[in-house]
Amino acid sequence: MAAFRQQKAQRLGRADASRKGALDEGAAAVVQLLNGRAPFCTTSSCSGRLVLAQGGAADINSCEIQKKNCTWLMVTHETCTKDDVMTALEKATGDVVLKFEPFVLHVQCQKLQDAQLLAVRSTHCLEVPLSHKGKLMVSEEYIEFLIRVANRKMEENTRRIDRFYKRLELALKTAISANNSPSEETEKNHSVYIHRRKRKTIQEQDVHASPKDHSEELEPEDDTESNLDIFSEIVI
Repeated sequence: MAAFRQQKAQRLGRADASRKGALDEGAAAVVQLLNGRAPFCTTSSCSGRLVLAQGGAADINSCEIQKKNCTWLMVTHETCTKDDVMTALEKATGDVVLKFEPFVLHVQCQKLQDAQLLAVRSTHCLEVPLSHKGKLMVSEEYIEFLIRVANRKMEENTRRIDRFYKRLELALKTAISANNSPSEETEKNHSVYIHRRKRKTIQEQDVHASPKDHSEELEPEDDTESNLDIFSEIVI
C-alpha cells in the first residue's frame, strides 16, 4: 500500500507529458474524483477531440502506427465549423484524415479486486480520409456533412462524460458505505460470538451477575478484502 501511495504521488507530481501539456477541462472532474480516492490513480485521459491528422503519403494509417510521425493540422476538444477544417486543410501536403476520438481514461488500481476498470473508452468514433498527397478527395459539401456528424458525436460525448461522472460518484459512495457497514451475516456471527464470550466469562467467574455487567462488545475488524465492484455496472 505504501508503495502504491508513493508511486501515485510521483506520477501525479510529474509534468503533463501530453501534446497539450495540461488536463482536458472536460475530463477534469472525473480525473479529480478518482485521484481523490486512495485506491486509484489516473495515468492518462482525453475528454474527446476532433482532429485533422496528417500522416505519410504512402500509408493512410501511419498516424496509428507511428504517432510521432503524425502531424496534427487541427485539434479541438469542442465542436468546430467547416471553415476551421478548410483552413487547416490548406496546410495539407500528405494524407489527411478527419477523426473524432471520444472520451478515454486509463486508471491504475491499488488492488486486484479494484481493477474492474483498467480503461474507460467509448465507442462512437469517426475516421474519414479527406485528402491524398495534399489533394482534397471529397467535396466541401461532404466535409460540411461530416462536421455536423462529428459535432453531434462531440455533444453526445459530453453527455456521456457527465453521466459517467454521476454514476461513478454514486458507485464510490456506495462502496465506501458498504465497507463501513458490516454485512447482515457478519453482524449475526459477531452477535453469536459475543453471546458465547459473555457466557464463558460468567462461567469462569462463577458469579451470577446481570447481563449489563458484561455488556462490553468487541469492535468488528476492518474488512480489508472487500470487493469494490465500482465500475462493473457503469456504462457510458
